[in-house]
Amino acid sequence: MDHGTTYLDHTVGTAGLLTMISDQLGSRLSHVSPLRGYGRRQPPALVLVAHGSRDPRALATVSELVERIRERRPGLTVRLGHIELNEPLLSDTLAALPAGRAVLVPLLLSRGHHVKHDLPRAADAAEHLLTRVADPLGPHPLLVEALHDRLVEAGWPERATDRDRRRSGVVLAAAGSRDPRAAQDIRAAAGLLADRLGVPVVPGYASATAPDVATAARSLAAHGRDRIAVASYFTAPGRFATETAAAAPGIAAAPLGTHPSLARLVLHRYDRAPATTAYATEADTMARTASV
Repeated sequence: MDHGTTYLDHTVGTAGLLTMISDQLGSRLSHVSPLRGYGRRQPPALVLVAHGSRDPRALATVSELVERIRERRPGLTVRLGHIELNEPLLSDTLAALPAGRAVLVPLLLSRGHHVKHDLPRAADAAEHLLTRVADPLGPHPLLVEALHDRLVEAGWPERATDRDRRRSGVVLAAAGSRDPRAAQDIRAAAGLLADRLGVPVVPGYASATAPDVATAARSLAAHGRDRIAVASYFTAPGRFATETAAAAPGIAAAPLGTHPSLARLVLHRYDRAPATTAYATEADTMARTASV
């Protein structure tokens, strides 16, 4: 086993341990009494923010993921909101929450316009809530485990030989974004998956940027990789996932969907919502409410 694989296996194990501790700690903290004078405070609601899709399988998938999250953290308020195309829209989900605290967790795999602009704008508009916006899900070792499992389900050898690895390559199919930080995140995810599989992994995009999946596959083939698989770096079925799978010259994995690693990672992001997007102070919220 090479050093890169050993390191990543350790990283994945550490990530799994950290998220398990996070799950347990989050559940216990919801029962801890706060400081005197503040009453018994509920943990902030978790608002899972999906992009939305016209493909009916997408809504079914993210709705099931919400149930998986609730099962992992009983007693936590978990709601679903969409940026577009599906109901409930994020604005409606936030408006329906009672006054209190909420953490918006993007069901998105990289940084980009939605994370930078749409989610903070929606959070600011919900003036009855104290909000944080968590980091997007990727890149993260837990996603690498989900990608690996989906590839194996599609026919990728679970224990590839050295000969297999010398002939194989993977295209990591992603949505694409004009934001350079999104491309940076996708490349980082591709690097993690390459370490996990022991073969080259190159990004291929469905929109907005190059290369597309077919071009990425040809670049691998030009370097002697004649067994090429497509790993679907999408959280749910939809147009992009379908189109990139159709461009696969070999096996095409299913989207991440309701893989157990996603529920764990959503809760990990919820628990570690960055201080840079800290809750507005109660005084600020009271002042805004009084001015309305």
